[in-house]
Amino acid sequence: MTVRAWAELLRISALFTVPGDALAGAAAVGLRPNRSTALAVGASLCLYEAGMALNDWADRDEDAIDRPHRPIPSGRISPRAALTAAGALTGAGLVLAARAGRPALAAATGLAATVWAYDLRLKHTPAGPAAMAAARGLDLLLGAAATGAAPSARSARAALTAAALLSTHTYAVTAVSRHETQGGSTTAPLAALAAVAGIGGAVVQERQGPRNAPGRLLLTGLTGAYLRTAARPLVHAALNPSPPLTQRAVGSGIRAMIPLQAALAARAGAAGSALAVMGLVPLARALSRKVSPT
Repeated sequence: MTVRAWAELLRISALFTVPGDALAGAAAVGLRPNRSTALAVGASLCLYEAGMALNDWADRDEDAIDRPHRPIPSGRISPRAALTAAGALTGAGLVLAARAGRPALAAATGLAATVWAYDLRLKHTPAGPAAMAAARGLDLLLGAAATGAAPSARSARAALTAAALLSTHTYAVTAVSRHETQGGSTTAPLAALAAVAGIGGAVVQERQGPRNAPGRLLLTGLTGAYLRTAARPLVHAALNPSPPLTQRAVGSGIRAMIPLQAALAARAGAAGSALAVMGLVPLARALSRKVSPT
């Protein structure tokens, strides 16, 4: 029961949406993944899980009303244990980032600060979705910063563009998630649907992606996988904004980050990284049937 409770607290099924951030960041600056990229992935995983534990600690009173089955309000994990885990995971993430170099540590420090600010202060304010979006963008830039030396102006722009696309998706999903316990919003799913369509169009712009036919085909297929994963549940949630369908849209939006990360890697010409990221999809789907990602 304890293992199950921690799996729920840390939302391990959503964990597979994290490694693709660093791989997409490395691809954006035109570099192959290396040891420092792996350290960035480890740092990202720790900081993501720190955010999950801290989120449930901060929301323990609210969850006691809306989600009494969650690990803390149900008594399966104590608030003190969750907060301790958040602190320890944050420290571990920063240590791993430091081993990847000063630029990586700077990005990870900004990411950690954003995660803690979101969970403790910004989540229930109008700035909440923007803070969550910033965290995802910083996570991609962490991978870019860790992988190699200072990038050129062109590759820096590419990394910032990739981070902006991932951040936009995160903002849209977070805006929908604010209604997942009560439901009732058609505006948020419709706005998210428009954002998803716009992201898909931006990813496959002819002047940006790979020029060779196999690369374009891969990019098109991955972008289609992203659109299929994210869009249909949002349509259902817009037509019937009940809590179950809204939660399903949020869960699908979280899983859609994987094909989006893969598409961003393919867009930069890193087919190997794109396929490696897509290999995480079955794992995320299988675990999501056992542990909700939301």
